[in-house]
Parts: sequence; C-alpha cells; structure tokens
Amino acid sequence: VQLQASGGGLVQAGGSLRLSCAASGRTFSSYGMSWFRQATGKEREFVAGITQSGHTTTYPNSVRGRVTISRENAKNTVYLQMNSLKPEDTAVYYCGAKRFGKLSDMKGFDSWGQGTQVTVSS
Repeated sequence: VQLQASGGGLVQAGGSLRLSCAASGRTFSSYGMSWFRQATGKEREFVAGITQSGHTTTYPNSVRGRVTISRENAKNTVYLQMNSLKPEDTAVYYCGAKRFGKLSDMKGFDSWGQGTQVTVSS
C-alpha cells in the first residue's frame, strides 16, 4: 500500500488541523494505521493508532484528549484531527500502515507516507 499524507500547515496555538492520509490499493481495510511525528532533532514518536475495523484507537498521554484518529475504509483514508494545538506539537507528521503488531511500535510498518509539516506558532 502506498500512502500520501496531507493537511499540514501553519496554525496558531490553540488552533486545529485535520491531517489526511490517502492509501492506494484495495487492501486498505486490512491494515492498522498509525500517525507518528518527528520534531527537528528528536526521535519519531507515536501520536495515534487505529485498528483495521476502526473500532479501537490508542493514544499516548501527551496527546490524549486533543487528538482523534479515524478512518473511512470506503475512501481508503485515515484522518488525524488535532485540537488545542501547542507549539510543542510542531513536527513532521507521518502516517504508517501495519498488518500485524502493536500500532504504537514504530517497528514492523509495511508502508509510510512522505510526511506533512505541522507548525504551531505561539
């Protein structure tokens, strides 16, 4: 599966953004999907994950309550709604597709999108 992330941009602190990740192919629904982010000079970190059916989502404490991951299998797309954005949310955001394993574990992803830049100004 090939992934294309979009929706990043510049937003003021407290604002919102919705990222999208469009997948090619007819097997999108067989992949769990995750969003990770990587700030300059830092390691890539987990932001959100959603199972193949969309019934289960997972978030780290750093974003829980401010971020929502969702998917539309009919449109081969996963979304990341981010609210109450903070300057520390500034990073390149990547979507990833994984058939098996823990969605918060960066290892084992079958495919990654190219990343979309999110910049939050104070």
